[in-house]
Parts: sequence; C-alpha cells; structure tokens
Amino acid sequence: MKLTIDRGALLKSLSHVQSVVERRNTIPILSNVRLDAGDDEKLHLTATDMDLAVIEAAGANVAQAGATTTSAHMLYDIVRKLAEGSEVELSLIEDGGKLEIRSGRSRFKLACLPVEDFPVMAEGELAHHFSLSAADLRRLIDKTGFAISTEETRYYLNGIYLHATSDEGPACLRAVATDGHRLARVDTALPAGAADIPGIIVPRKTVGEVRKLIEESEGEVMIGLSDSKIRFALDGAILTSKLIDGSFPDYERVIPAGNDKIMTVDNKSFVQAVDRVSTISTEKSRAIKVTLEDSVMTLSATSPDAGAASEELEAQYNLEKIEIGFNSRYVLDMAKQIKGETIEFRFADSASPTLVRDSEDENAVYVIMPMRV
Repeated sequence: MKLTIDRGALLKSLSHVQSVVERRNTIPILSNVRLDAGDDEKLHLTATDMDLAVIEAAGANVAQAGATTTSAHMLYDIVRKLAEGSEVELSLIEDGGKLEIRSGRSRFKLACLPVEDFPVMAEGELAHHFSLSAADLRRLIDKTGFAISTEETRYYLNGIYLHATSDEGPACLRAVATDGHRLARVDTALPAGAADIPGIIVPRKTVGEVRKLIEESEGEVMIGLSDSKIRFALDGAILTSKLIDGSFPDYERVIPAGNDKIMTVDNKSFVQAVDRVSTISTEKSRAIKVTLEDSVMTLSATSPDAGAASEELEAQYNLEKIEIGFNSRYVLDMAKQIKGETIEFRFADSASPTLVRDSEDENAVYVIMPMRV
C-alpha cells in the first residue's frame, strides 16, 4: 500500500473514526483503524467497538492498493500535529509490519496488525429505508440529546427513542429522551418510507458520533434500520450501530396535561439569571428556587457554606403565588435548546412535573421534575 493524501482531508476523516475507538481496549485490534486504499482513488478508514462501526472515505492519490490496521489514536495525534496544508504519504514497509508516515521532514513508523484480524460488523437485513435532512436530524438530536440518561442500570434510557406516530395530528417522526428527572420530546415531518418503522432506541454513543458526522453537512442522510441495527449514510461516511435491546417507557404518562398556571419570561434573561444565581448552590444538588408572584419571578439559591443569592425578573404571570425548586443544570440544559425569544412554563403545583414550551417551536415539548429546596 502506498498513497499520498492531503493532511486536512485525512485529519477530518480520522477525527470522525478515531472517536469510536475506546481508549482502553482488552482486544488490541479494536484499538486500530483499518486503512484500505483501492482503485477508486480513495482511502477508506474503518473503526469499530463491536457495537458501532464507522467507515469514511477521503480522496487520495493511490500509487499502490493495499490495506492494513494501525493505532487509531496514535495516527490521529500524529496527523493532527503535522503542518497545515501539507501532503501526507502513507506506505507499508517491512512486509506489512510497519506503516510509514512521511510529511515534509517528519517521518514516523507505526506498528500494524493484520487486516484479517479486524472484525466486520454485520448489518443484517435493514427492512426500512428513508432519508432525513441533516438539519432535521441535527434538530432532533440537539433538542433531545441532553436528556439522555447516563445511568447504566436503566440501560433502556441510555439513548433516543425514535418512532413514527400520529397521536396528536399529522403523522410525524418523533424523538424522545428522558433520564427520569427531565424529558424532551421533539417531532419532525414524517419522511417517506418511515411510516412503518419499529420504535427503536439509538444508543447515546451512536447519537454523539452521528452528530459529529452531520456537523457541517447540509445534505440528506440516508437511514436504514431493522429491529436491532441502524445505518446512517452521508457524504462518503457510513455509520452502522446496534440498537438498545429494551422497551422505552410510556413517556406520554409523564407529560402533564392539566398544568394551568402559565408563565412566560424572556429566555436570554432567564438563562443568564439562572446561571448567576446557581453559582451559590451546592455542587451536589445545584438547587434553585423559583418564586412567582405579581408578574415577578424571583430566582434564589442558598448554601450552608457559600451564602445566598437572589435575582428578580419580569415575567408574564398574574395567578396565585407559587414556589418551586429545580436542579439548575437541568433548567439550563433545557433552556439552551429554546430558540424563541420567550420560554413558557406551565405549572400545576410545587410538587408536580412542570411543562416547558418553546415560543417558536410548537413541535418541541419539555418536562422537568421539581425538587425540594
């Protein structure tokens, strides 16, 4: 194998595939990236952790076709430190036992493992196929991803639940995530071919890797899925992942329907005030108290060690006084996804879940559980 490739193109592809590779691996081959140089004048890079696999192609000048595997993180770190705009030459030497990297006056030799040992992740038959714009997929991920649970014992909450539904009007593709303390539900128009898809849970790591792939894309993302696998294809990259084998809870039961105390407030001012006041709250609970009375919202926090803080904001609210506590980090994570100028809170009482809506996105619904303060 021998080829020359632009450092920028190689770095971009490596940045996508190397993040799939776990830093600590008991199986050496899983620490490696597979490099395939073929007759199509492209270098194909593949990385996997056995649950998730990413293949990305980058244009290259291939002098001799071939394939090998080498340390993903080491190769990425080397290319990252090479001069911008430089050309990188990759070649196999010593009967395929070493990968030589040349760029300018820099020269590296990396150990290789046999291509035959690199695992292939079988897709199986993907019965459902549809396309979604990168912008719509970014929106679904960004507006729900923050609520994915990190608690491994509740593995069925460790991802985004994706399904088709027509419960509340026109058919839509819906993404839902919850960690038991907050919930995010976002809809987008149902793509052609997605009407009969099964309800699936896309794992947290997969969600993060897909988000990186579509960061700068404006095209269509081709999605294929079955009951156990999902594949995303775009811009010369293919990501295939196992799905979480579990049942997502009945999230509709968590979304309150009778919250009649409605308050709206300027979102930017609210985020800044919560951020300031929560500086005082203890690191463990991050608790802040929200008091509503006579069109004034008072945010407050107290800490036995640090002291106390409070701030008043103008709010549209003229009902009975209400006091309710929240985890400030949960509030900020949610408020940062609100694109409208105002954020709407719908309360029932201080002990019940609060409904949060975006003034500019009626297809996004958030729920946050109160806490004692």
